[in-house]
Amino acid sequence: MIERISRIVDPSKIDYIVANHVEMDHSSALPRVLEVAPNAKIFATERGKTGLNEYYAESGCSGWNFETVKTGDELKIGKRTLMFIEAVMLHWPDSMQTYLKEDNILFSNDAFGQHIATSKRFDDQVEDVMEDAAIYFANILTPFSSRILKHLETVGKLGLQIDMIAPSHGVIWRNDPQRIIDAYAKWASGASEQKVLVIYDSMWGSTEMMAKAIAEGVRASGTEVVLFHLRKNDWSMLIKELMECRVFALGSPTMHNGMFFTMGGFLTYLKGLRPKDKKVSFFGSYGWGGGAIRQMEEALKNTKMEFVEEPLKVKFRPERQDLEGCRQLGIKLGEIARS
Repeated sequence: MIERISRIVDPSKIDYIVANHVEMDHSSALPRVLEVAPNAKIFATERGKTGLNEYYAESGCSGWNFETVKTGDELKIGKRTLMFIEAVMLHWPDSMQTYLKEDNILFSNDAFGQHIATSKRFDDQVEDVMEDAAIYFANILTPFSSRILKHLETVGKLGLQIDMIAPSHGVIWRNDPQRIIDAYAKWASGASEQKVLVIYDSMWGSTEMMAKAIAEGVRASGTEVVLFHLRKNDWSMLIKELMECRVFALGSPTMHNGMFFTMGGFLTYLKGLRPKDKKVSFFGSYGWGGGAIRQMEEALKNTKMEFVEEPLKVKFRPERQDLEGCRQLGIKLGEIARS
């Protein structure tokens, strides 16, 4: 990075550094930059200054020159002006965005990002960018949905014209950036589709038979359904699908008197994301003793998710009447998703 900067300007002549975020994937080059630009002033929020001092205590940060800023503060840099916008908990307490007034560019930090590995720079140069943005939002920003809505309102009141959004991750939004702003408003509000997810794992195939029968029932009700096997499918995509659905079903075999280990890990991850307005049902198989459904219910009981329909339990391998019960559950879940 220093080498590339050197092709344009002598790094020792850098006057200002804007630190929008403390997290290491954003700030870890800072000690090296300040070695070659020791007189540069760092602009950050008050929490940003605190965080950088704590992260880089062993890197000589006590001598760094900070100026703390808040929403609306500006910095003139020759013919251009930077305006700072605090973005608390999007997704860290120190988070900040920077707006380049003359060019109408929002440097949005983590917001509006995507995890895309590409040499392209802009949204209109890559495929499925909205899909990648949805996956990013679902897995990183879902817990902060209420703050996102408030932040969008705050930025709206500032009356900024935004012609381009340059996030810290992924490509730059230059083709109608309002579409990603509108998408964030939709996702943060908890808007959902008439869709059911069936999420499961299986040891000897019994729980998988139940999952597929439930999916058949959902389809029979005229509702879209997506099956996710916890060891065969990508959890990031699963969370994105869950963000968009109204109803989901969780299925696990019993292992050691409890739920299967993949389901335990998934529910720990899911609880941390705190999705809004979801309805959930449970199913599973067991051998000598149950326990999986009880543990799944226990894991989610203190969330705001609504439990619907009686859990389905099958001992050993499901028989014809068991699978019919699964299909009937699927029909009911499909109807709930459309209600």
